Amino acid sequence: MLWLLPLVPILAGAIIATLGDRSRLSLGIMTVATLGTTLLLALLGVSQDWTATLVWTDVIRLSAAFVPVSAAVAIMVPTVALAVVFHATQNESKSGLARLIGLMILFTGGMELVVVANDLLTLLIGWELIGACSWALISHKWRKLDNPQSGLYAFVVTRTGDLGLFAALMALFTATGSFDYAGIQSLGGPLQWIVGFGILFSAASKAGQVPFSPWLFRAMAGPTSVSALLHAATLVAAGAYLVARLHPQLAEVPGFEATAIAIGLTTALAGGITGILQNHAKRLLAASTSAQLGFMFVAIGAGYPSIAVLHMIVHATFKAPLFLSAGIAGDAAGTYRLDRLRLGRELPVVAALTIIAIAGLAGLVGSGGGWSKEEIIKASEHTGFWLALTVMAGGALSAIYATRFQLLAYGRRDKDADSRATSAPGWVALIGIAALTMMTLTLSLLWFSPVAETAAAALDTTLPKGSTLVFGLSLLFVFTGIAIGVYLVRYHPALGATGPAAIASDWLGLPKLIDIVLVRPADAIAVAAARMDDRVVDRGIRGTAACGDWLARTAAKADDRVVDRGVRGTAVFGDWLARVGNRFGEAITDGIPEASARLTDMIGQDLRRLQTGLSHHYYAYIIGGVFAIFAILVVGA
Repeated sequence: MLWLLPLVPILAGAIIATLGDRSRLSLGIMTVATLGTTLLLALLGVSQDWTATLVWTDVIRLSAAFVPVSAAVAIMVPTVALAVVFHATQNESKSGLARLIGLMILFTGGMELVVVANDLLTLLIGWELIGACSWALISHKWRKLDNPQSGLYAFVVTRTGDLGLFAALMALFTATGSFDYAGIQSLGGPLQWIVGFGILFSAASKAGQVPFSPWLFRAMAGPTSVSALLHAATLVAAGAYLVARLHPQLAEVPGFEATAIAIGLTTALAGGITGILQNHAKRLLAASTSAQLGFMFVAIGAGYPSIAVLHMIVHATFKAPLFLSAGIAGDAAGTYRLDRLRLGRELPVVAALTIIAIAGLAGLVGSGGGWSKEEIIKASEHTGFWLALTVMAGGALSAIYATRFQLLAYGRRDKDADSRATSAPGWVALIGIAALTMMTLTLSLLWFSPVAETAAAALDTTLPKGSTLVFGLSLLFVFTGIAIGVYLVRYHPALGATGPAAIASDWLGLPKLIDIVLVRPADAIAVAAARMDDRVVDRGIRGTAACGDWLARTAAKADDRVVDRGVRGTAVFGDWLARVGNRFGEAITDGIPEASARLTDMIGQDLRRLQTGLSHHYYAYIIGGVFAIFAILVVGA
C-alpha cells in the first residue's frame, strides 16, 4: 500500500499535464482530489506503519518505510503542496496551466518517493524525478529564452551534486551487495567516507548550500507558485531532509558532522548578507531559504536531526505564503523590485497575511519560526558557545532581510503618491496563502511546552536544553536586526539596486568566482580538447583515410597491371587453343570415322566379288580352306 503514496500524485500529475486547456475550476477540483488523497494516504500510512518492498531482481529490490522523521515530512509535503498548487490553479497564467499543475503534482509525488525511500536506489529514482520536474517547471514559460537557460543552469548544478549520490550508491553496493540504508553503518575506511561525503555533497547541492547557492536565483525564472513549492516542500527541502534522515547512519563517518556545520554556517551567513542586499523580492526570499536550510545543516551537524526537521516543517509553512505573497505583489505592481512596491494600502489583506509569515522568517518570539530557530541555537550551544553565537548572528541577519521585505513590499506610502498596483486578487485566489498562514499561526503553539514535547515525542527525540543567557542574547540579536532593517528601509530603500551592493547581492560575487575558477577553465579545456581533436585525432583519422585511399589506388593499379593482364592473357591463350582445336581437332575427329567408313566400304566391295553365284567357285574356296587348315595343323604339330 505504501507505494500508492508516491504513485497516486505521480500518475495523476502525468495525466493532468497532458489534458490541455481546462478551466481553473476543473483544475482546482483535480488538485484538491489528488493531493487530498495523497495527504489521506500519508496519514493512513503513518498511523498503520505501512512498509513496501518491490523485488526487481534477485539482487535489486526497492523498499519504502516510515521512520519518525520521514513520517512527519510525508504529511507536511502534500499539506503544503495542496495549498500552493491550488493557489497556482487560481493565479498563474492560463497559458499551459494544465501542464504546470500536472507537473507540480508530479513534483510532489517525486518528493514523497524521496521521503519514504528506505534504500539508496529508491531514493535515487525519486531524486532524479524531482530534479527533472524542477527543470521543466523553471522552464515552464519556455517562449522566453532566458527561462529554459535558467532551468538548464539549475538542472546542471544540481545534477553535478547528484554525482555524489551516485558515488555513494556504487560504494555501498560494492561493499554490501545491497542498497539498504542499514548497510551504511557496516562500512569502514574509504568506502564509508565516500558514502558519507557523497550524500552530503549531493544534499548540499539540492539545498542550495555554498558553493551551489547561485542556482536558487536562476530558479526564480519559474512561476511564483513553483518557487513556493520548490523552496518550501520539495527540491530544496529534500537536501536537508536527506541528511537528517540518514544522520543515524552517517554520524560515525569521520568529519561528517563538522563538515555539515561548516557548510550550514557558511551558507546561513552568506545567504543572510545576500538577502539583505537583494532588491528583488523573490531573490531575497530565495537567499533566505538557503540561509534557513543552513540552520538545518548546523542542527544536524550538532547531533539534532529531528530539530532540523521541525524547523523544516515550520519553514515550509511560512516560506510558501511569502513566495505566494511576492507573486501577488509582483503581479499587482508589474515588478519585483522592492523599492517600487509598498502596496500596503492597495493589498491590505495580503499585507496582513504576510506579516504573520514574516514573523516566522524573522525569528520573533511567539512565532513558529522563532521557536524552531531557538531550538537550533540550543542545539548549537551543546557543541560550543561560539557556534551558538554565530547562529544568533545569522538570526539577526534573518531579522534584517525579513524587516526589509515586509516594509518595502507592504509598507504604506504617502497618501498623495500614485498607486502602483494594477490588479488585486479575488478572495478565491487568496485561499491558498490564507491556509498556509493559518498553519504558520498554528505552529506558534510550539512555544507551549506540552505542545513542543508532543512534537518531540512524535519525532522520537528530546529537545535540547539551553541557558537563559543565550536566550537573552538571541532576543537582543533579533531586535537589533529589526532595528537595522527599519533603518535600511528608511534611509536606503533602494539598497542593492545599483552600485557595489548590486554586485554583492548576487551571492557576494560567488557566480563570478565560479565563472573564473571553474567555467572559464572548463571552457578553455574544452576548446583545447576540440583543437587537439581537430589537429591530432582528426589529422590521424584523415591520414589513415589518405593511406587507405593510396592503398586502394595502388591495389587498383596492381589489379589492372597484374591480375587483369593475367586474366586477359589466359583469355588470349584460351582463344588460341580454341582456334588450334578448331583447325586440327576437326581433322582428327572427323577423319577417323570417315577413314573407317571408307575401309569398311572397300572391304565390302572386295567381299562382294567373292560372291559370284557360281558353284564351282565355291568348291574351289572350300578346297582352298581345307588345305589352309591342314597346313596350319602340320606347321603347328
